[in-house]
Amino acid sequence: MDSSKSSSNSAVEGDPKANTGEGSGVGVLDKAASVLSALESGPQTLAQLVTATHLARPTAHRLAVALEYHRMVARDMQGRFVLGPRLAELASAAGEDRLLAAAGPILTALRDHTGESAQLFRHQGEQRVCVAAAERAMGLRDSIPVGATLSMKAGSAAQVLLAWEEPDRLHRGLHGASYTATNLSAVRRRGWAQSVGEREPGVASISAPVRGPSGRVIAAVSISGPIERMGRQPGRQHAAAVVTAANRLSDVLQTTEGLDMPDEDHG
Repeated sequence: MDSSKSSSNSAVEGDPKANTGEGSGVGVLDKAASVLSALESGPQTLAQLVTATHLARPTAHRLAVALEYHRMVARDMQGRFVLGPRLAELASAAGEDRLLAAAGPILTALRDHTGESAQLFRHQGEQRVCVAAAERAMGLRDSIPVGATLSMKAGSAAQVLLAWEEPDRLHRGLHGASYTATNLSAVRRRGWAQSVGEREPGVASISAPVRGPSGRVIAAVSISGPIERMGRQPGRQHAAAVVTAANRLSDVLQTTEGLDMPDEDHG
């Protein structure tokens, strides 16, 4: 009877792949990997982790806390588990992230063409992160340093990163946002977004989607600057250039494997 109970507990507590004979053979690593995989879809409470991984609650908690110690998992403002900064550091170290290597010259050309600061954003949890930038050399400018985290609730890049999401994630992302479902529908229709004083008073921006090999939106190319220079309808002046830059980056990535990663963002 004890043997039967032990076998039952093992099936519940083990990696979901255990029942199919899959897995690396190193149980603790398979379980840790299942926790990280569950966090790809966004912030998770402990209860949600348990449901997603099929791990016993104490095991899921112990692994999440251990991964948090190593910065592979972190917590958001609500205490939910999210993918941690160490994963982004490792991804960057892996060949300096091919997306970033391709983005550098394209952002520089966009900055030089428009005269405005150019950025590349990726979705990470409930934030968006500036992963590459080409700053305007002088004069009044909107300076967003690499590594800066900005809200997903405002700004043209946030609209682009959310507009092509799955419906349930899109609707969750709209909660508390300064833009609406109608705005995002317009973004999908025209292929770019603009914002004026949405993220920060006096700042305007335009963004367009970057797509990985499968066509999935993995980043947003943006330019930003003062409203006085970009105007109240910045898209009229600069949308074509921003879309062209985003498409150029997408084209480069079409022959690059491994870039359709969930936005650490999604994690």
